[in-house]
Amino acid sequence: QVQLVESGGGLVQAGGSLRLSCVVSGSIFNIGVMAWYRQAPGKQRELVATITSTESKTYADSVKGRFTISRDNAKKAQYLQMDKLKPEVTAVYYCNVYVKECWGSTWQINWGQGTQVTVSS
Repeated sequence: QVQLVESGGGLVQAGGSLRLSCVVSGSIFNIGVMAWYRQAPGKQRELVATITSTESKTYADSVKGRFTISRDNAKKAQYLQMDKLKPEVTAVYYCNVYVKECWGSTWQINWGQGTQVTVSS
């Protein structure tokens, strides 16, 4: 089994910063694309940023220039640095990781439990 543990969420004032972390553990042969999603109250879950194993990155238009995704393959972790935060980014942020548990297996999608990010005005 694969476990994803997120941390780093919290309450911050507008203009502040937070850094989210997601550590992957368990039965892991290979880690592929890693991503962050978020879900605000009453809204659908949306993609925030992705990073491939070769560190190619994509961002939602709404966070470009303010959020930075990164990963540390040795630590089996990914991060989301969030700067110049605005109240509208308040949401539960979820870690999403594609994992192969053994040689020859297919990619499995794994989700973290979510971490709350609240930005006050």
